[in-house]
Amino acid sequence: MGGFFAVASKESCVLDLFFGTDYHSHLGTRRAGMAVHGKKGFDRAIHNIQNSPFRTKFERDAEELEGNLGIGCISDFEPQPLLVNSHLGSFAITTVGKINNAEQLVDECFKFGHTHFLEMSGGTINPTEITAALINQKSSIVEGLRYVQERVDGSLTVLLLTPTGIYAARDRLGRTPVIIGRKENAFCASFESFAYLNLGYEDYKELGPGEIVFITPEGAETVGEPGTEMKICSFLWVYYGYPTSCYEGVNVEAMRYECGRLLARRDNVHPDSVAGVPDSGTAHAIGYSNESRIPFARPFIKYTPTWPRSFMPVNQEQRNLIARMKLIPVHKLIKGKHLLLIDDSIVRGTQLRETTEFLYQSGAKEVHIRPACPPIMFGCKYLNFSRSTSDLDLIARRVILKREGEPSKELLEDYADPDSRNYQEMVEDIRKELNFTTLRYHRLDDMIQSIGISPCRLCTYCWNGKE
Repeated sequence: MGGFFAVASKESCVLDLFFGTDYHSHLGTRRAGMAVHGKKGFDRAIHNIQNSPFRTKFERDAEELEGNLGIGCISDFEPQPLLVNSHLGSFAITTVGKINNAEQLVDECFKFGHTHFLEMSGGTINPTEITAALINQKSSIVEGLRYVQERVDGSLTVLLLTPTGIYAARDRLGRTPVIIGRKENAFCASFESFAYLNLGYEDYKELGPGEIVFITPEGAETVGEPGTEMKICSFLWVYYGYPTSCYEGVNVEAMRYECGRLLARRDNVHPDSVAGVPDSGTAHAIGYSNESRIPFARPFIKYTPTWPRSFMPVNQEQRNLIARMKLIPVHKLIKGKHLLLIDDSIVRGTQLRETTEFLYQSGAKEVHIRPACPPIMFGCKYLNFSRSTSDLDLIARRVILKREGEPSKELLEDYADPDSRNYQEMVEDIRKELNFTTLRYHRLDDMIQSIGISPCRLCTYCWNGKE
């Protein structure tokens, strides 16, 4: 996914930038960077964070960087921020999102006279460099940011650091958030609303979809008005968002409690305890337990001191191994028990199947699975939310392929309908394949109710294919 943080301060911005960016470490696992501007001009640091946390890699940089304006990022793939020299002046830039038409945009840049792009490993071009090239086709930075919003197929939120201030541009349909914080002598911009609270900032405003602001130590001025249409990613509440964050006024932890409560209301099993797959399923499980009055328990504990997030390695087999190694069983809470387990979602199903086998091997009599969202039917087109390269990486689509061959759009719509026979049979096939005692997904209408904002302002593409 990726995260970002920016600071404009009358004093040094470096420590606020360091800690604010570090607070986004849950949103990416491979690269991170900071860029600042001060009396000596631009300075930058980028590191690989696959095997060491952000704080460890950037501690020395925090001591050496100097400036009162800065941007930082956590990134899953590309190195950034980038430093750019152009007819618009020098600037640093970082982005979060996904460009589906990158090849087309690169060809257009060549036609407009752009001479070359630097290739990353594997022959791909850094999407942040493509973004900078698009911006530089216009006569001002604001015009360039608007052009990016219009031309990119996918989504793209941009932070752009200049010698006089920082531009923050939320993606056109607001699929990812941008929140502005303020304190005496400083303003900041953040993906996560909690990231600035311990730094002394208070909430100032949340950008609307497509809104562009120019941030200085004195304020945050809107230089590009927001649009009226929004499609913020629902998965931010279900999984990606940190529990203390709020998006569009809705707290992540509170949403997950409500999600679990509505799951419980539709259920009819009576296990000995309810557990969440740590950590993303825990809040959902608490909500389920509170509503059902079935005790909440932790039959396995996540060992967090040394293990990174399970999806960090590129190799799927390594990710599965790390996921398994992290979970330590509490045999007294497992042996002879009927367990109900809530995970944020089922994507491929591999890890949850192994977790279930691990519980059976530890003596569990039954393992009932309750994902906190509907079956994922479509790979995300708008954010780097998973490393799936094909819809057939999704267990729901593999099951449908076995049942139907290549399905039509209309047939997929029927499989996404929780009241259809095809949906019920698909869920039963998934249950058998993954060896669960029972399987009941969260309904999409209940999940939307759990979030509590207008359905037309939410992106639910990965569940129902509707853009």
